[in-house]
Amino acid sequence: MAEAVLIDLFDLKLNSKKTCHHTLLKTLNAVQYHQAAKAKFVCIMCCNNISCERDSEQDHCELETSNGLSGLLGEFETVSNPSMAASLYTIKQKIDEKNLSSIKVILPRHRKTLMKAFIDQLFTDVYNFEFEDLQMTLKGGLLKQYTEINIITAPEVEVQNEIETYLRSLPALKGELTIITSPLIPDSFIHGFTTRTGGISYIPTLSSFNLFSSSKRRDPKVVVQENLRRLANAAGFNVEKFYRIKTDHANDVWVMGRNEPESYDGITTNHRGVTIAALGADCIPIVFADPVKKACGVAHSGWKGTLLGVAMATVNAMIAEYGCSVEDIIVILGPAVGPCCFTLPRDSAKAFHNLHPACVRLFNSPNPYVDIRKATRYVTGFFQKRFLPPSKLTAKRFSCLIYLQPEELQCIIHL
Repeated sequence: MAEAVLIDLFDLKLNSKKTCHHTLLKTLNAVQYHQAAKAKFVCIMCCNNISCERDSEQDHCELETSNGLSGLLGEFETVSNPSMAASLYTIKQKIDEKNLSSIKVILPRHRKTLMKAFIDQLFTDVYNFEFEDLQMTLKGGLLKQYTEINIITAPEVEVQNEIETYLRSLPALKGELTIITSPLIPDSFIHGFTTRTGGISYIPTLSSFNLFSSSKRRDPKVVVQENLRRLANAAGFNVEKFYRIKTDHANDVWVMGRNEPESYDGITTNHRGVTIAALGADCIPIVFADPVKKACGVAHSGWKGTLLGVAMATVNAMIAEYGCSVEDIIVILGPAVGPCCFTLPRDSAKAFHNLHPACVRLFNSPNPYVDIRKATRYVTGFFQKRFLPPSKLTAKRFSCLIYLQPEELQCIIHL
């Protein structure tokens, strides 16, 4: 049984608000047998030249009890926007607010192909859609017979352009895009950490500047791409030459130019004009920069990767591939979970205690506190080097980026 029902009246053309109200009621009555009354959320999608008359003291359309729809939901929504992209994105937000995932779309048969094209880009595999034909006969020929209507389609690029144009118009959430820099990086590199703000991701469990897309999450790829576009514009790199790690919580490193592994937690490069990135959550995003050999790298270091030595593996790759000297490599540990907040079961924390007792606090407790930043210093042997201090910003998604411009080396770190 669908949790949400969407009734598509987007191409219904009416001039009278009174007639529109009447049409909407008749339409709802016509789809009653679709069991919409049992759904948690029902939404009417129509073009912005159609409006539903509303009672001045109520937010919901008045439904007459005689029409048999008095039990239809506890909520009723009408979304009216000038574009399909705007309408469906608004509806998605309402569905996400209620944490729903099973959606029934009732629509004219000739609009099904177009609707699916938009849904494919705006929704992920978290959602389950079913489609049913809208069976509606109205006086005045408001909807023609299906045999008289051509199937509405649009090239994928047109659908994508409409969605991208709409997303670009959205304001930044939770504040503007901010880039924080470290004084440890020389002027030959341009670098920075972004905070959680400045993007358009609205999912509560994610930062607004989410840069990680997955079919198992509610944030679609097009939203993540828009966040990345905004970062690229602010930082000055080419989004078309953007490469990120494929996290496996291990210590494999991809040397750009060689065969790319299926998964890796580090990247090194000396190529110009490309951007490399490492993503993380509580894990440490690490940047490596050698201003002498003009080479750099990024790594994702969680507690498993820290123990496996992903940071030193990245350094070793730079030494082996580009002839870097360890004393020339500047290492920046990005903001990550601090020793105040990160705990592990005692059996797992034991490996950090064996590395150095200073890495663990309250070791005899069932869940000791672990300092993975300090552990990274001991693992790499870089304890004498200075690192960016832990950030007080608690984010759900970090990443670090390094950008090599055609003329000079740049380093951009994203938190």
